[in-house]
Amino acid sequence: MKYYLGVDGGGTKTYALIVDEQGNIVGKGHSGNGNHQTGYETAKNNIREAVETALAQAGLSKPDIEFAYFGLAGADREIDYRTLRPMIEEIGFPRYDINCDTMIAMRAGTDRPYGVVLICGTGTNSAGVNPAGTFFQCGGFSYPYGDFGGGGSLCVEAFRSVIRAWDGRERPTLLTELVLADLGYESVAVMYDDYLDHEKYPPSRLTKLLFEAAEQGDAVATEILRSQGVELGKSATAVIRRLGLENETFDVVLAGSVIVRGTGEYIRSYVEEAVKGVAPGARIARLTVEPVVGAVWLAVEASGIALPEGIYEKLRTVSEFAHA
Repeated sequence: MKYYLGVDGGGTKTYALIVDEQGNIVGKGHSGNGNHQTGYETAKNNIREAVETALAQAGLSKPDIEFAYFGLAGADREIDYRTLRPMIEEIGFPRYDINCDTMIAMRAGTDRPYGVVLICGTGTNSAGVNPAGTFFQCGGFSYPYGDFGGGGSLCVEAFRSVIRAWDGRERPTLLTELVLADLGYESVAVMYDDYLDHEKYPPSRLTKLLFEAAEQGDAVATEILRSQGVELGKSATAVIRRLGLENETFDVVLAGSVIVRGTGEYIRSYVEEAVKGVAPGARIARLTVEPVVGAVWLAVEASGIALPEGIYEKLRTVSEFAHA
């Protein structure tokens, strides 16, 4: 029997999943932050803990694993891989590979080994791979390096729109009532002074209020979400053109809490419009399974075989990672 391991090392959690050659889940592991950029030793220990837990549950040792695939947040540039290669090598798998977590999210959302992924959660990122295996990442390094949006920025857009409506620089918005209620202030003036006096920063949960306001027809909130959709569309078209995917049939996988929330008219419709304009054969697909599943599929394919239908079918509905 052959066994495959997939690892999803994110900024807040790390998941490990082991399946056999029929696609049966035999081991799971989970731990905390797996991003070396926010703490090397912490990430190293958490990745190892998740892997060891999965192996112990499966009753396997590292030589039993046909291939291990690590999708890691922070695996963005060559300087990152110079750090990550020895870290993962120390774990001791005979055959393994490392890639950015964007790629396991993409693979989890499509039945093809190539395509494009757009991530919009706390931040934004986009990447893709073409049929020849060429990889390209566009963004993921914050606003000064060309990015826009994600929950960490959209919460500020919601907050400042309330300020701008209050001082007269912007039209009235339903966000005023929603933000005041969420933050517990009786007026914008009180909120304004308290935030300035105590150097507070708008919490990321305010992002969800943009969708609430938009669903009630608020023009300000709708415009902010439209801007996010347009920017993500630009990222998608940049990846498509760089990889020469214009005439291919492939999926553009949408992942992250912001981009999959609410109805399509607020963000996704603008992404789809941009994508169809450059690649008519592309299809928009929402990520509905855990990204760690994509890591398992990539482990199987990296071992040198096409992904068996049995493994694909058994894992494509794993939408929630039940802790071991």
